[in-house]
Amino acid sequence: MGRPDTSGRGSGKLGTGPNFGRTSCPKLGPVPNFPNRMAAAVRRSQSRVCVGLDPALDGVTRVLGVTLHREDPEAAAQAIWEFNQRILDAVQPYCAVVKPQSAFYEVWGPPGIEALRKTIECARDMGLICILDAKRNDIASTAAAYADAYLADGPMACDAITVNPYLGCDGITPFLERARPRGKGLFALVKTSNKSSAEVQDVRLGSGKLLYEHVGDLVEEWGADNVGACGYGDVGAVVGATFPEELAGLRRRLPRTWFLIPGYGRQGGTAADVVPGFDTEGLGAVVNSSSGIIFAGKDRPDAGFAAAAGDAAREMREAIEAALEARQH
Repeated sequence: MGRPDTSGRGSGKLGTGPNFGRTSCPKLGPVPNFPNRMAAAVRRSQSRVCVGLDPALDGVTRVLGVTLHREDPEAAAQAIWEFNQRILDAVQPYCAVVKPQSAFYEVWGPPGIEALRKTIECARDMGLICILDAKRNDIASTAAAYADAYLADGPMACDAITVNPYLGCDGITPFLERARPRGKGLFALVKTSNKSSAEVQDVRLGSGKLLYEHVGDLVEEWGADNVGACGYGDVGAVVGATFPEELAGLRRRLPRTWFLIPGYGRQGGTAADVVPGFDTEGLGAVVNSSSGIIFAGKDRPDAGFAAAAGDAAREMREAIEAALEARQH
């Protein structure tokens, strides 16, 4: 199955809504710049929703009505693949991006990795941006191997990957060397949504900056060499919805950095909380929800669970759009 055009050309809706500004959508070349691809995906879908594909065993068994055991990884991986197909079919009309969390696949060994590979391929064939949430990093040849696995042209190739920035540019450059020629990108952890993030990320440095501010400045610098016509670079930042004040401050501080915003829904983040992550024209971020969408139908097993996921994705899209419209008035 061929992949739909994600350049933003050929869709009359792109850039027409009140919150989908920059109507001069960039005309992308054969290898589109990653942030331009993100902006085009948001415009095309009229959505800023990222659906996290985190198929936890208890949730999958409940909605599929099957019994799975860790002693049978082949059966578990097949169930996950069936689950993901139905979720993708249901949410595709309402989201721009999906984000499989690699841990939920790696736990099943080779069969789980194959389920992840098929999920990535299916999502990309649907025209969705696929970000692998793997939080990888190292230096030199090890970082290059991670990058080859997920950002080059192999069977696990995604559109972007989450990375840990703690090793500095030595751990980022190998990823960018693989990503940029292929129109792909990175999202570095900056201010994460978990409560204990302050133990490390809010430490004040001798410069007076907080550690997450310093990391954010580095992310902005790393992406500055490849800013697209949409105004953003190809190194994004993971910034949690659970810290709306910090999110607002980072949006002002990092005007060229695309945000991946986790923490919406079951972690406590609301549509109003994520609004500060967007620029004045409603671009520059996508908001992730995982279990709140894919397990929205936990009490509607079999055919009902996928429809519930689609409804949850649509409702999230509408809530964010309404919150952005309210900001304008």
